[in-house]
Amino acid sequence: MIQYRICPIDPLAHLFEVELLIGQSHKGQRLSLPSWIPGSYMVRDFCRNLIAVSAYDDHQSIELKQLDKQRWEVQQDCHKLILRYQVYAWDMSVRSAHLDQTHGFFNGTSVFLKVEGREAEPVKMQLLPPPGDHYRHWRVATAMTPAPDNQRYAFGAYVADNYDELIDHPVEMGEFTLASFDACGVQHDLVLTGRHWADTDRICADLKKICEAEIALFGGTAPYDYYLFMTMVVGAGFGGLEHRASTALVCGRSDLPAITETGMTEGYRTFLSLCSHEYFHNWNVKRIKPARFVPYDLEQESYTTQLWAYEGITSYYDDWLTYRAGCVDRNDYLVMLGELMTRVTRGQGRFKQTLQQSSFNAWTKFYKQDENAQNAIVSYYTKGALFALYLDLSIRLETDHRHCLDHLMQRLWQDYGSQGIGTEDDTHQNLVSELIGRDASDLFAWLSSTDDLPLAPLLAQFGVQLSQRAASGNDDKGGSDNPALTTELGAKYTSAPLGVKLVNVVQDGPAHRAGLAAGDVLIAVNDLQVDTKLDKTLNRYGVGAQLRCHWFRRDELMTGTLILTEAQATSCVLTVVDDSLLHGWL
Repeated sequence: MIQYRICPIDPLAHLFEVELLIGQSHKGQRLSLPSWIPGSYMVRDFCRNLIAVSAYDDHQSIELKQLDKQRWEVQQDCHKLILRYQVYAWDMSVRSAHLDQTHGFFNGTSVFLKVEGREAEPVKMQLLPPPGDHYRHWRVATAMTPAPDNQRYAFGAYVADNYDELIDHPVEMGEFTLASFDACGVQHDLVLTGRHWADTDRICADLKKICEAEIALFGGTAPYDYYLFMTMVVGAGFGGLEHRASTALVCGRSDLPAITETGMTEGYRTFLSLCSHEYFHNWNVKRIKPARFVPYDLEQESYTTQLWAYEGITSYYDDWLTYRAGCVDRNDYLVMLGELMTRVTRGQGRFKQTLQQSSFNAWTKFYKQDENAQNAIVSYYTKGALFALYLDLSIRLETDHRHCLDHLMQRLWQDYGSQGIGTEDDTHQNLVSELIGRDASDLFAWLSSTDDLPLAPLLAQFGVQLSQRAASGNDDKGGSDNPALTTELGAKYTSAPLGVKLVNVVQDGPAHRAGLAAGDVLIAVNDLQVDTKLDKTLNRYGVGAQLRCHWFRRDELMTGTLILTEAQATSCVLTVVDDSLLHGWL
């Protein structure tokens, strides 16, 4: 058995210390650290955070040769090979590791070297508490199985069947709030780290509904015997990463409902959708996955054109299942779907990149977005979700409502996920062809097209009208029928000390033609200082107005002429016009 010992030796310096006990080994034994973590498709080079990697045969120092950025090789036979190193942990995200005097968190991909050639051997992980009385109340939260002499939430030993399982159980440590609920006979725990005023009873009640709805969708039996939602609560934040029996989340403090709140806020709605999304991944990507990921190659990029299916379909179900579980009402769901559509229609990149291309290039484009992303790429999350909606409605109509997207997911689980078989590029199309009784290549042709999906006529057959209007302001997300502006700047902005700072600029829009660029601080229009009401101020001038603008680019003052154009109808709104048709979908 390979043994890992990890201790937060200096929370103030953000340092974990790791000791790896390998036992007998031969000259040439190699060790390596992953470059990326499943579910987050970018090479992150976790090895950059390793410090002072050294090797010993028992207590005698031996030579350890570094082969490249993430691999090391032992230079002699060893009776008792031991490796020691430190890990700098200061990434406040769900993808890496973070440690200070308030808490500790890590993913195994960030801290545990792999013993190459021995990945299938059983593993024991010894978790030690940080030194000092200040940390005497710290506990541990992880879905990894406690060793027989240990118990859940305690420091001590935990076991895994192999290295792959070891790195798929993140660990949270500190003083946290713990709440529990049962879903389909399986214990689910909720851990909240950070200061909060959350109503954990309400959160657990809602999560129970969502989890049971998802378990039922996939046959009624969960693929694990314990599940953990570990959540870092911060002032403002959002993120999640799925694992085989847990999920790591980050949310804003105000997103969680207080005991005094009974209504459904936008923030809480978003949090529930995030939980729904990561939980759905228990099936769709953790177990149903592309053949390219069976097994994962974590040393380098693993290219696939299928991320539209694994993130897009999941992104369709995440909001939809909060409605199906009874956590949000129909109006809220249609608003959420309208906002999703708006995020797609406001990006010019959808005309330049297909869903297959978006999936394939996630490593260099989606996960490395810059200020020009909206002009260059399309998200396989958002447009992928719209394609999932398109498939769902099409399957329902073509089969007279005998089948829907649920049946596709159930077939994927039965034939692939539960069998440990990866999907090929044509698997989803072939299964849909079986469901509708004809070749579905025309439906799946949209994956290689940059045209907008024909959703309006499909939704109309379910009694829902899709309309589009211009934005009502800089903060308008779409989804609701708000008064529209007649003009547009062609840029998103935030407040700045002297005016507003442009976050991104729409290609061929008024701001672009005036010479403005992302990062510029616009300070005056027509010799009047601007503020965050800029969009409404511009609206007073009307279409065709030519306005003198002043802005700073770095420390240089620049001028130009802003010619206002008619606002584009990019905000999507869904309205029920025939309830009798809606039951075929909602």
